[in-house]
Amino acid sequence: MRVVIQRVNFSQVKVNGEIVGKIGKGLNLLVGIATTDTEAEIDWMVRKCLDMRLFPDPDSNNNRWEKSVKDIDGELLIVSQFTLYGDCRKGRRPSFDNSASPDVAKQLYQLFVEQLKLSGLKVETGIFGAMMQVEIENDGPVTLLLEREAIQ
Repeated sequence: MRVVIQRVNFSQVKVNGEIVGKIGKGLNLLVGIATTDTEAEIDWMVRKCLDMRLFPDPDSNNNRWEKSVKDIDGELLIVSQFTLYGDCRKGRRPSFDNSASPDVAKQLYQLFVEQLKLSGLKVETGIFGAMMQVEIENDGPVTLLLEREAIQ
């Protein structure tokens, strides 16, 4: 499983020109599911996304990242993105052989979203499998790639 985490001041996703998900300060999560992913990868990824300290403490004089998205009562926008598993090493067209099939990916993506909702934070999403336009105001900019491979 791969998640691109972006600390944002604002983010929204549109489908056919209509806003389907919108957040303020928090995290924009672009989510790719691999053919080998299971619920174990989802559980790990949810904990990491919620607990990673990516925000400065507003009560501190330093700019160190001391707070998690939970600590600041931030918001989450989750967008499925199978292209995170695009392999561009050969030829001129990416291969998506390592991306989970749409049925499997959708099930695991929905589980990821539901587990994040249990945090009590505001959670918004795009529409799985749709052509989407994502607008992101990255704060920092802070962008991290979080990856968890299934244990074989």
